[in-house]
Amino acid sequence: MRHALVTLALVACGASEPEVRAQAPAQVPQAAAQASTQSAALPSFTPLMKKQGPAVVAVISTRKPSAAAGAGVEGAPGAPQDPMLEFFRRFIPDLPERGAPREGLGSGFIISKDGYVLTNAHVVAGSDEVTVRLADAKREFKAKVVGLDKRTDVALLKVGAKDLPVATLGDSSKLEAGDWVAAIGSPFGFANTITAGIVSAKGRSLPDEMYVPFIQTDVAVNPGNSGGPLLNLAGEVIGVNSMIYSGTGGYMGVSFAIPIEVALDVARQLQSRGKVTRGRVGIGIQPLTKELAQSFKLDAESGAVIVNVEKGGPAEKAGARVGDVVLKWNGQPLEDPAELPRLVAATKPGAEATMEVWRDGKRVPLKVTVGEIPGEVSAAKAEPRGKQTPNRLGLAVQELPLAERRTLGVDYALVVTEVLGPPAQGSPIQPGDIIVAVNQSRFSSLEEFNKLIAQDKGSSLALLVRRGEAALYVPMTVG
Repeated sequence: MRHALVTLALVACGASEPEVRAQAPAQVPQAAAQASTQSAALPSFTPLMKKQGPAVVAVISTRKPSAAAGAGVEGAPGAPQDPMLEFFRRFIPDLPERGAPREGLGSGFIISKDGYVLTNAHVVAGSDEVTVRLADAKREFKAKVVGLDKRTDVALLKVGAKDLPVATLGDSSKLEAGDWVAAIGSPFGFANTITAGIVSAKGRSLPDEMYVPFIQTDVAVNPGNSGGPLLNLAGEVIGVNSMIYSGTGGYMGVSFAIPIEVALDVARQLQSRGKVTRGRVGIGIQPLTKELAQSFKLDAESGAVIVNVEKGGPAEKAGARVGDVVLKWNGQPLEDPAELPRLVAATKPGAEATMEVWRDGKRVPLKVTVGEIPGEVSAAKAEPRGKQTPNRLGLAVQELPLAERRTLGVDYALVVTEVLGPPAQGSPIQPGDIIVAVNQSRFSSLEEFNKLIAQDKGSSLALLVRRGEAALYVPMTVG
């Protein structure tokens, strides 16, 4: 049967059956030699796995059910049915019922013999309990979250153990596109799994991720790999696997890792101070295009155009103006505008830095005393005040306290306390979201807000919502 299949394949290429019989013996040694050459050229990842595998751990985070979760137990009057949950429960009998503790699974790696572990912030954020399971699957330790930094997606854990296997750390700056790399982690819960690929690109800037120059690879990374190490062929950790681009939720050939230098800097700050400090200068920028460079009579096409200067901020005090083109930060040329936020953030608050700008046909050095980025803004906490009546959008809202308004930098805002009905029900709006504008109009009181949403039934509007550090417009139809 095998011979028949070969014959058919070759006939389809234009060879007759007698020719097949004559050519086959000569081709087999040639194919074997070619396969042997290719095999010799490909690296073996076995030594790498043996060297680093023991230092890679599974990170299990547990979140206890909230009181609200119990209200959605199956069979309760008016409880919403989740068809996907029902589907998975049929085929996975141990899937927790609604209201049961929820477990999340990620990966991590040990960076010190006395139990410090690096992982992703999103793996442990919001958890009530974190467990670290070693690669031998025999030892588990309760872990303390020393600190986490959502801006870089890095978290530092500590377990009470000694003489643990430690990952060897490398230098991501030596990586080049095309280099072989491997990931070890627990995709879908399959512990100590290794996958391999190549570096696709370095210094990738992703939307809303301004502080990390990501390493892009084609290494298979799936749910459960988050927080695990990315390794070079020498068996050195050169990155922390963090995210993928996917339309399905699974691997589609593009994955991203945090350079190990960035992760270690965050870990050191979390260990010593419990938080991460970053510099700021108070400007808004956009990329310098060829057309803008011509308008500014500037030969270079790399730089960042200042489009906004914060009143009273470090940049304004240093003399920066809207329209200045930032060319260098502390002597380092800007090849990519996305580098500027990273360079500024990496500068110690209170330090004096030099920002070279292009203004009126000349290079102008500005001495800037770097400020500090405020701490991460978490979702607002708002307690419902008794029974509340939904507005025309199906929302219950209340005034955001003055202290939180100052933190956000807004004069007035409303915080969502409950989502009570349509059209908000089913929209991305959730309790804790902060509403700062309707369409392009700000408001200074609850009465003004109600006037702005007092539109004809069926008409459309958009709410500008702040959630943590993110801002987004949510389109809605008035009920």
